[in-house]
Order: sequence, then structure tokens, then C-alpha cells
Amino acid sequence: MPGIDESRPFHPVGFAVITVSDSRTLADDKSGDTLVARIEAAGHRVASRAVVADDPAAIRAAVLQGVADAAADVVITTGGTGFTGRDVTPETVEPLFAKRMDGFSALFHAISREKIGPSTVQSRATAGLVETTFVFVLPGSPGACRDAWDEILVHQFDFRFRPCNFVEIMPRLAER
Repeated sequence: MPGIDESRPFHPVGFAVITVSDSRTLADDKSGDTLVARIEAAGHRVASRAVVADDPAAIRAAVLQGVADAAADVVITTGGTGFTGRDVTPETVEPLFAKRMDGFSALFHAISREKIGPSTVQSRATAGLVETTFVFVLPGSPGACRDAWDEILVHQFDFRFRPCNFVEIMPRLAER
């Protein structure tokens, strides 16, 4: 049965949080606030936080800056995963992936379906590895950020979570 093994130590992880939006600022970014609060409540660090426009060059630069930041082990973007003309986050970030994490999208949609039913098809949530940094592309709603964190990410970024988690493989991500 999956769960926390209290005999193992907790290892804090650094996160870069990037909100992709033409209309949000740090002052009114509820999705970013949701992620930051949950990251910190879990005992992790927020290495950086930014709001960038729905613009491929700005998104790419922010993600690559997060990847280059030695204090960030993980980059989470929120916003721009829908189907409107300005929603360009997945197609901007996915070409950066050295490895895709198809299971994240599948699990996110299964969880989302329980909350919002078939409307989950309107999200293009995705994830992968850029160099040795995990990158997650989440929808821009606080509910979607809550679901992704509470149901998936909080467990995978806790070294104590069994049977396996991302933290225990992080030292091996650069192996060739």
C-alpha cells in the first residue's frame, strides 16, 4: 500500500513557480499563491516565482531560467494549457523535454475527471524532464493546481513516500 515511511528522513526540494498569463500579476495570482502555499506547507522551498505573458519567448525564457537556477529542482508552470489562441504553454515547453512524463498527464486527467467530469479534456497538462529538472505544466485554475499538488506532486516530492518517489531518483538524473 502506498504511503509515508516515517523511518525515512524528509528532504526539502526547491521549486520555481511560473504563472503564464496576460491578465495576472503577483498581486492577484491565485494559482501561483495556491502552489506556493502548498509547497511551503509541505516543507519545501520556493526558489523563485514569476508571472510571464502568454508568449512563447517569455515562457521559454522563464522555464529555462528556472532550470538553470541551482536552487530549483522542479519548475511548475500554471496557465496557458487550454485551447484559446493565446494558450501556448504546452507547445512551448514540450520541445524542451529530454523525457516526457506521460503518466503525469494521464493521472492528472483521471483525478480531474472526478472533480470536473469530462471538462478535463479542455486541459493539456503535461510534464517532463528538462536537463535534470522536473517540469510540470498545469492549468491556470487554483483547483487544478490544488489537485495536481495534493493528489500527485506532494507525494512524488516526498522522499518518505513509498514505494517510490522522484526525490530518490534525483541524484541519478544526470546519468548517461
